[in-house]
Amino acid sequence: MTFNSWEFLLFYPIVLLLYFVLPKKLKWPMLLIASYYFYMCYQAELVVLILGTTIVSWIASRIIEAKTDPRIRKLCLAVTLVICLGVLFFYKYFNFLSGSVTGIITALGGTPSPFMLDLVLPVGISFYTFQTLSYVIDVYRGDIKTEPNFFFYALFVSFFPQLVAGPIERPDNLIPQLKNPKPWSNPDAIKGAKHMIVGFFKKICVADLLSVYVNSIYNNPTEATSLGVIIATCLFAVQIYCDFSGYTDIATGCARIMGIRLMKNFDHPYMATTIKEFWSRWHISLSSWFRDYLYIPLGGSRCKKWRHLMNLFIVFMVSGLWHGAAWTYVIWGAIHGVYQIVGQLTIKGRNKLITNIGLDPKGRLVGWGRRVITFILVCFSWLFFRANTTDDAWVLLGKLFTAGGSLTDTLTHMSLDITNILMCILSVATLVIIDRLLKYEDADDGSFILVRNSSFIYYVWIIIFSWAILLSKDMASTFIYFQF
Repeated sequence: MTFNSWEFLLFYPIVLLLYFVLPKKLKWPMLLIASYYFYMCYQAELVVLILGTTIVSWIASRIIEAKTDPRIRKLCLAVTLVICLGVLFFYKYFNFLSGSVTGIITALGGTPSPFMLDLVLPVGISFYTFQTLSYVIDVYRGDIKTEPNFFFYALFVSFFPQLVAGPIERPDNLIPQLKNPKPWSNPDAIKGAKHMIVGFFKKICVADLLSVYVNSIYNNPTEATSLGVIIATCLFAVQIYCDFSGYTDIATGCARIMGIRLMKNFDHPYMATTIKEFWSRWHISLSSWFRDYLYIPLGGSRCKKWRHLMNLFIVFMVSGLWHGAAWTYVIWGAIHGVYQIVGQLTIKGRNKLITNIGLDPKGRLVGWGRRVITFILVCFSWLFFRANTTDDAWVLLGKLFTAGGSLTDTLTHMSLDITNILMCILSVATLVIIDRLLKYEDADDGSFILVRNSSFIYYVWIIIFSWAILLSKDMASTFIYFQF
């Protein structure tokens, strides 16, 4: 069951109705059952993994809080890390490591026998593993108290809107909201419904539409032209943003209608002026997780310069591996690690150069120039992220600089006729307009920044929803981040 499926459009209203009809003491058991049912619709047999991870992390956290002996506390933390990360590594990385070792031995002249297991990657395992680990680590640090009720904790881990692809929630934000449900609120319902509509639009009308033309290049790299690689990569940048942020919008919308506020996961990342800023706007829950539980424990920036740069590189290498068990993701992470290092080493020189040519480093012109450069750098890294294999990535990279190709031939190869081009332009333009209209984001006092009496706004929402339904030929298309 995916968000963009007819099954979910039946499942969610039933859950919503029960949530507001049932008494308080029955709301959370219903949500827990619904969340496990939601997950079992994907992989019923693998529900034991999320249940096992939940049990281990909860028991460990209870022992850690109850004991004062540092050896016992460290042992419990270590056992949790080994078990939870061990399950993740086994299912996600065993075949990758086995294949890599086999490849290395073969390259050295050996003749090893390939050893691969027939493993199914559990949906959402990277997300719920990180969520349970952050909980245990926070308890170990003394940042939070444990949740004495196991079933409340199990609901925190499995809460269905963010279970499969995040955001990666923190216990101090989500658990109190689950324990203290709010009554029906018209503002929350309106806000949540709008989030869901925007999410469906991003996924169905933009991401799924653009994926056809992206696939025409990335699934046939040997026939690509340099112009085709450029166009497809730029389209993929929009596709993956709309696909993943669309999922997040639907998830936050589902929760918001129930009065539950999930953390913000995207903040107009392609408006970033630096790669560092990009990562403060893209997949915010993951970026902040790596900051708090890997970057800072490694020493962060409070160390020697070389160590600081090494910490940055390690974080992005791990981030690359987190995204997928393939060398393409490792290379993608390494590229962003290099971006961070170069950015740190050249920031003063770049600002000085800009000043010397008579421009203001903080001026609007320089800002837009930096946005363009940042977008180009991000798109270059997306080439490796999207490539099906490392061999394909090198072919596409070679095509990028050598293949040439006319615009007409490229568009023909990508099946982009005038109608399809206009549809893509209209979809992306509508997305930009939506961003302009979405001034209803919560202010600090919780009020809406929205001209409520503008009938134009409501007409726009109706058009967007109708368009989403119109284009949904196959509503059950998978979200990209489900594979992570």
